Amino acid sequence: MGELIGYGRVSSRSQSLDIQIDALTNAGVSREHLYLEKASGRKREGRSALEELLSRGIRKGDTVVCTRLDRLARSTRDLLQITETLEQKGVDLKVLEQPIDTSSPAGRLFFTILGAFGEFEASIRAERQREGIDAALAKGSDSPFKGRPPSIDHRQVQALRDEGLTPTQIRKRLGIARSSVYRLMKTRSQ
Repeated sequence: MGELIGYGRVSSRSQSLDIQIDALTNAGVSREHLYLEKASGRKREGRSALEELLSRGIRKGDTVVCTRLDRLARSTRDLLQITETLEQKGVDLKVLEQPIDTSSPAGRLFFTILGAFGEFEASIRAERQREGIDAALAKGSDSPFKGRPPSIDHRQVQALRDEGLTPTQIRKRLGIARSSVYRLMKTRSQ
């Protein structure tokens, strides 16, 4: 029988890993076999503890233990890649707060279904967020997505241009980039 290897993750530096550490050690994972990190779960990059666990931290017969599936992976694709790596290495996965234990056929089935539901939920959430942003943008000036206010007064640029100043002279007088002068002149001429 292999070792229990624990993985814990929180999304931000201000969050604590203590609850996950307690749950993992209470499940039998020794502190020497804990892989912990504070990193966003949305992307695989930057999750060095997970990469180390998958590349050097596990051997055939081991079981990776985490508290919840979303601590390990945030998308079905990522989850499937992780489980494929575990399968290739002969390593099982056990999730403490969800009835997932890939050492049994029923556990593997439940795991696959749960991953699909998680991806579906994330897609619905993203769609609702996009709808909310679109609705806010449609409101116009009351929208929180209107961008920052312009820092260059186009009337000043136009007045200086009308006086016959060149874009370079306007840039120097206003302390702005010459490309901004050209951009403002172009949008005003359309």
